[in-house]
Amino acid sequence: MTSRTVTLLDVARAAGVSKSTVSDALQGSGRVAEATRDRVRAVAEDLGYRPNSAARRLRHASTGAVGLHLPATATRLDYYMNLAFGAVERAQEDGLDMVLLAPSGAAGGRIASRVDGLLVIDPEPGDSAVPGLLDAGVPVVTGERYLGPATGPSGAVVCDNAASLTALLDHVTERGARRPALLAPSGSSAWATALRATAGSWGRAHGVAVTVRTVPFAATPAEAEAATRALLAADPAVDAVICAPDGSAPGVLRAAAALGRKVGASGASGTCGTTSTSGASDENGRTGEGGRNEGGRSEGGGPGRPGGTDAAVGPVGAGLLVASCVDGPATRGAEPPVTAVDLHPAAYGRACAELLCDILADRAVPDTVRRHSWSLETRASTGSPG
Repeated sequence: MTSRTVTLLDVARAAGVSKSTVSDALQGSGRVAEATRDRVRAVAEDLGYRPNSAARRLRHASTGAVGLHLPATATRLDYYMNLAFGAVERAQEDGLDMVLLAPSGAAGGRIASRVDGLLVIDPEPGDSAVPGLLDAGVPVVTGERYLGPATGPSGAVVCDNAASLTALLDHVTERGARRPALLAPSGSSAWATALRATAGSWGRAHGVAVTVRTVPFAATPAEAEAATRALLAADPAVDAVICAPDGSAPGVLRAAAALGRKVGASGASGTCGTTSTSGASDENGRTGEGGRNEGGRSEGGGPGRPGGTDAAVGPVGAGLLVASCVDGPATRGAEPPVTAVDLHPAAYGRACAELLCDILADRAVPDTVRRHSWSLETRASTGSPG
């Protein structure tokens, strides 16, 4: 460990304990058994670990501020702006200011000298700033799980993204869709990974062919339009398109109009879906995920089942159901209004800030994971009443 600075994570891995246990052991705080405390200190000494001076100071003094790290695409997405406002509002209730960090991040020690804790939203394993933020020496709460190799956060607030996409796929199927497609987000965030995996696992479970086309994480309406045109040209039998990226739904509607597809109608009848909700609660564990299905490949069903080889499909120019994984002004104000999953971003930002405040005030233990609710808003784009 002489070629680089030894981190808390290095000590935790060598000692076989969590990062929070290492921190408590070295600081003489927390509920750590004396034998564990001695072992951690011995391992830290053997590795040559030197505590971050800024982090040490924060154990005894408060800066009165917390930091917020958003994805680089956040500035043009309505979802993240609402999330940020919710987080700011909640932090202020505990007397904390919110510092918006540059997307490129900064050295962990420098950040730790300015804030008491950090919120890191939708952390991408490929974001070079995230490992330094997670190892900055202050409590860190992530919005969604971090799937990268670096140290884990002090806590997380997560949505059941698999359940929300399942609800959309169930809904369009109930409304008559037999060949649904997903414009799935690229990247390796927990949200993107869960959506791509769920498309595959849902298709296999239901015997329905789900075509998946990967688009940028923050695809513009123009990019969504181009992807939808290519999708429908390659497979005119597609009768429902679910777009993942925030604000991209108008592009899907433009593509449908250009190709003469009537949005809100499908080739088969179904019952009208009702609004469904995923409730919020604490959890301690992960749910299983299915396999991925990317790059426009389809998960097919068997003969005699929806999506199977003998399933009835609509002709070119038939109706098309449209839905979105993220609700917002673009879906509510579209013509027709688009069925979407409302992730309640302002409330989500509040929940993330609340968990961080609770950890800072010792109202919550480290490694706490809380779940955040979502709701399915059915509208005219899937044949539901507007």
